Formats: sequence, structure tokens, C-alpha cells
Amino acid sequence: MAETGEKRWVELGPVEEFQKQAVQPVTVERARLAITWKDGEFGAISAVCNHVGGPLGEGTLDGDYVVCPWHGWKFHCKTGFGEPGFEDDRVPGHEVEDRGGRLWVNLEPKTRRNKLPHDPHPLARKPERSPGPIRVVGISTTAMNRDLPRFSTSDELLRAALGHAGQKLDCEQRLIRLNDLSFRACEGYYSKSARACTWPCSITQMDPSDQLDQVYEAIVHWADVILVATPIRWGSASSLYFKMVERMNCIQNQITLHNRVLLKNKVAGFIITGGQDNVQAVAGQMLGFFAEVGCVFPQYPYIAHSRGWDAEDMERNVAAVRDSTALHDAARELAARAVDMARVLLDSAIEDRKLMRGGRKAFGPSRLEGLHDPGS
Repeated sequence: MAETGEKRWVELGPVEEFQKQAVQPVTVERARLAITWKDGEFGAISAVCNHVGGPLGEGTLDGDYVVCPWHGWKFHCKTGFGEPGFEDDRVPGHEVEDRGGRLWVNLEPKTRRNKLPHDPHPLARKPERSPGPIRVVGISTTAMNRDLPRFSTSDELLRAALGHAGQKLDCEQRLIRLNDLSFRACEGYYSKSARACTWPCSITQMDPSDQLDQVYEAIVHWADVILVATPIRWGSASSLYFKMVERMNCIQNQITLHNRVLLKNKVAGFIITGGQDNVQAVAGQMLGFFAEVGCVFPQYPYIAHSRGWDAEDMERNVAAVRDSTALHDAARELAARAVDMARVLLDSAIEDRKLMRGGRKAFGPSRLEGLHDPGS
């Protein structure tokens, strides 16, 4: 029950219940609090992080600071002030008292929330195509020892496609090799909360050394055509391919939460090669994923080569691709089909419709209740 008077003191319960763990969440009279226990003393701050509303009450203690479980922002467990260097970015702090073995908290904060303005990440700008020729980005997903480079059949055909786009189709073209980039694997922020998976990617925002920003910049803000090349690894696309697309969940999540399509009027095509079979399954996964993030496809959106499950003589597989005029021509024709489709999209007056959550995550507004508002 609450005390009367200027302050709004509320009894939370037995003290020993709040001594069992360093940080725990409490909701009382619609106020969400993080109660802390450290060195024999209690603290109380708002449980709503200033970043994107993460649950501080589910966080951990790092010294005197509560660490948000979503993205690692830190606030002092008693004052609510941000960590050193960010003290003015603070959440409300509350008085808390042990009264005869019962814990009480004052719901009137002793410090007020203050959100400092933060410069938006460069990737957060609105995607707007600048004038100029069709732009084609090729993404190589093959992995190899950088000190012992070897012939890659998927890279060979990707180079043929990009070369044709630049030399014959008057396109700007760019090659990104995932193997040359240092980037972290997806850390599953979406599994914590839909709102925790942000655009730009939370990892990209927190870790300036993470180089997947080069892929985001190319596919969201630069390219009209995205060509992805992969070898077949145990019947699937490469591990680097999956490492990249898992980090692209932040792009799809913008559709789920905000009806915001970042990959609009983007054409995707695929090059798939390997000694093993299972081409159609690999292509199906790639088509399904890129469709779900908003891409469109030319007629016959992929080319592929495989010598079958029992073709273990890899040197012959290399020669079969390297010396094949037909496969190189197919790569060039894939680029031409994709560029033609991109020109159609750019030249047509297609109405810019507001999408109602296309793809497998299509559902009505009632399912979204509570996802948009981070709380107070």
C-alpha cells in the first residue's frame, strides 16, 4: 500500500526477497523498476532503458552499473546516471528504504529521465536513389585461407557477371568479398524482443570495427542489382552466406515492426556452384530469403553448376567451370536479365503502395499491440 504525503512511498515486500539476486524487475502502480542489491545496500532505478526501451530489470550488474540485456547500455544502480562519459544520459532514480524488514520505494523519482541526442548512424538515412547508371553489387560468400588463395568456381562466374555489367551494359559495379570482411555473427537480439533488433543492426551501431556496414551500405543505399554467389557446402549455401543473411534480419524486422521496406526496387540474382548436388534447395532458400526482405527477381533468377553427389575429383570441377564458355555466358546473361529488370523498375511509374506486412509475417494490427511502445 502507498503512504500518504508528498512522496509516494510504496511497500514492495519482504527484504529477503530482494536480496536473492543482484538485479530484479518490479512493476508497481504501472511503474517498471529495477531493484538492485549490492554490498548490503538497495538501489532502485527505472527499468526502461533510454536506448530502445530494453528491460533493465532483467539486466546484470557491472560494478555499480546496471547493464541492459539488449544492447549493453549502462546506468548507475542508485542514481540512474549513465556510465562515465555519458552521465547526462540517465534514467529516473528512486529512493528505497528497508523499514523493519520490509522494502519500500518512493515512486516519485529523485532524478528525472534525460535522453541525450545521439547522432544517427549514417546507415539510418532514408534510402534514396541518386541519379546515374544502373548499379550492380556482387557479393562473394566463398571462404578460403587468405594466405593460400585458390580458384573459386562461384567467384569465377560472379566476376564474369560483373565484368559484363560494367563493360557491356554500362553499369557501375562493385565486388564485396565476405571473406575479406571482419564481422560478428548475429547475436540474436530479435529473440530477446522484436524491438531489440534495430536498423541499423545493433552490432553495427555498437561496434565501429564491424565491417558488415559495407554490405548494408551497398544493398540498401547504393545497388539496384544484388548478385550473390555461393559454393555448395553439404547441400547448402556457404557458412559465410548464412552469417551474412542472419545479420540481415534487421532489414526484414523493419517490415514487421514499421512497414518500412529498405530494399525497394532491388533486383536479386544468384550464382550457385559446387561439386555436390542440391542446387534447387540452395536456390530455394536464397530466393525465399531475398523475397522476404523485399527483393524482386528477373526471369530465371539463378544459374548453377554441379557435377553431382559422387563427383569427388574437385580439380575436374574447377576445370569444368573455368573452361566452360556456356557457364560464363550464362553468368553474363543473368547479369543482363537482372539489369533489364532494374531498368524496368526505375523507368516505370509503379505506385508506391504502403505494404501491409507481406511475406510469412503478414498479420493484422492486433498481433502488433505492445511491440511499438517501449513503455515508460
